[in-house]
Amino acid sequence: MKRIFAILAATVLAAAGCGGGGAGGSGNRLSIATGGTTGVYYVYGGGLAKQLSANIANTQATASVTSASVENIKLLASGKADIGFAQADTAADAVNGKDTFTSKQPVKAIARLYDNYAHVVVAPGVGATKVADLKGKRVSLGPANSGTQVVARRVLLSAGINPDTDITKQQLSITEAVQAVKDGTIDAFFWVGGLPTAGITDLATSKPDIKILDTGDVLAKMQSTYGQQYSGHDVDLSSVYKLRGTIKTVVIPNVLLVPSEMSDQLAYDITRTLFEKKAELSAVHPEAKKLDVKLAQEVAPVQLHPGAARYYKEKG
Repeated sequence: MKRIFAILAATVLAAAGCGGGGAGGSGNRLSIATGGTTGVYYVYGGGLAKQLSANIANTQATASVTSASVENIKLLASGKADIGFAQADTAADAVNGKDTFTSKQPVKAIARLYDNYAHVVVAPGVGATKVADLKGKRVSLGPANSGTQVVARRVLLSAGINPDTDITKQQLSITEAVQAVKDGTIDAFFWVGGLPTAGITDLATSKPDIKILDTGDVLAKMQSTYGQQYSGHDVDLSSVYKLRGTIKTVVIPNVLLVPSEMSDQLAYDITRTLFEKKAELSAVHPEAKKLDVKLAQEVAPVQLHPGAARYYKEKG
């Protein structure tokens, strides 16, 4: 992972609010809203920024550190970001004006990218073998305005735990949560991200006796309560994090979003670059290998941006 961060150092700027790509003009300055520095969104976003800058004329793209899904959508809707990563469940809430969002958000999709996996990481020595065992524990649900927190609350509620009263709740970023486990100040944390997530790889290396809990037992309840955007998938922890065992965990697709008002041509160029530079993006993070033209169009209930739709139509 050190090599990855070295590659990104020249292209990733941790500053939000430099949007303006949707308006056109003599050049585009594109702000990509990603996530925390040890999550996949940040790494993927930095690689995308480099490719957009190199392959779309008169364009300078930078990737910004954020709290991820919820914040990213709010940045897009307010014109403070031009491209944003988000989980499909959060994006569905956004376009329907539900839960975290009090009104329908003006965003459209470029592509479905890859799937996120729910990680419930338990510190060494903590007696928890299933989600329900977290009752009474010190648990981070992820940072405020993150997709991780949306999923964490739904997982806990589906396991019969009130996230506001049945645990000692914290709201830590992935970086902060990893450090808190190392320091012994939390018992467990939620993280929803791609495989592998650098922060958890680091933690598993320094604390090989951590556990990642199976969340398959809450999947049916989550699907019946919140929707079929949630699915289950087996993860071989030994191949991903060099931990023992295989778990079934909750899986949520990721989508790449833009403001609804972005020009069709710019949206087309972003989509084209995403697929034409798949090999370069895959070298930055392996989750980019999962880019697929057919699967990318499966973004409902979010609408595809017309510029992206034109690209997919050209590809048949």
